[in-house]
Amino acid sequence: MSKRLVNILVPLISILLGLIIGAIVMAVSGFNPIDGYVALWNGIFMDTYTMGETVRQITPYIFSGLAVAFAFRTGLFNIGVEGQLIMGWLAAAWVGQAFELPAVIHVPVALIAAAAAGALWAFIPGLLKAKLQVHEVIVTIMMNYTALHVVNALIGVISGGEERTEKIHESASLRSDFLETITDYSRMHWGFLIALLAVVIMWFILQKTTLGYELKAVGFNKNASEYAGMNVNKNIILAMVISGAFAGLGGAMEALGTFENMSKLHASTGIGFDGIAVALLGANQPFGVLLGAILFGALKNGGLNMPSEAGVPTEIVSIVIALIIFFVASGYIIRVALERFGKKRKEEK
Repeated sequence: MSKRLVNILVPLISILLGLIIGAIVMAVSGFNPIDGYVALWNGIFMDTYTMGETVRQITPYIFSGLAVAFAFRTGLFNIGVEGQLIMGWLAAAWVGQAFELPAVIHVPVALIAAAAAGALWAFIPGLLKAKLQVHEVIVTIMMNYTALHVVNALIGVISGGEERTEKIHESASLRSDFLETITDYSRMHWGFLIALLAVVIMWFILQKTTLGYELKAVGFNKNASEYAGMNVNKNIILAMVISGAFAGLGGAMEALGTFENMSKLHASTGIGFDGIAVALLGANQPFGVLLGAILFGALKNGGLNMPSEAGVPTEIVSIVIALIIFFVASGYIIRVALERFGKKRKEEK
């Protein structure tokens, strides 16, 4: 059995096992698994509105997954995607409501502001890691909470003491009459195209550029990279900055598309933390992250329909997602089983 086929089968089998055990959990809990999964399916594909909302849910997950995956591919573990995302959200919301510009300028400026805010927030742990060898996991976790309170304070300042910022100008919005018409007025927006472009950009950086080669080399072996003449500290900082930029753009999707403003947060959005699971599902590969985000976003959005249609609590969806992640994380066992099965079949022939 080829390595490529094994890499494809491992996540597929993990998903199947997660759904099977999820069905068992539903049955043991007194719910009908068939009704539950039909409701889940309807919550994703029932009509144009639910499909539009599913795409809308998937979009920020692509960015958070790319942020985690990019850092991981360069030898770093960015747990601060949540904080970087909400900083980008605020930056995009502020630019969207503070300036009146032509749409062709306003949207790019707001996106750049979001990417810059996320990158700046990620620059701090990158600098501490490079200069002082402070572990990025510790710093980024603490900065998530710092970002939450900083953002809430800034929202109060920007809005004059209100609980949310003003709605962004139409020129900064990623929504369109065309998308609303074809999706029965869902909140789907053009951000999904930007997300697809981001996937291609990450692939191009890592696979087709000298920068990507250096970043991966430093992540794989710092000492060998330094011996080869690479600037290890610069590449560590740059990896975190690029990762943070992806996260910031994820926040822009919420500011310019889904909500068109930003409200004070009483807890984390969860998108940044879910990005860890998305990256894991996608094996930290750009196009794998896209597929992981599609699965994750679809399950999250479809799960909202389960209580009303089948009486199944949304916590069951969380259990299914957790089981899928568990089996992906335990993919080594599935991989060994597949390889042994392939070897046995080869011997029989």
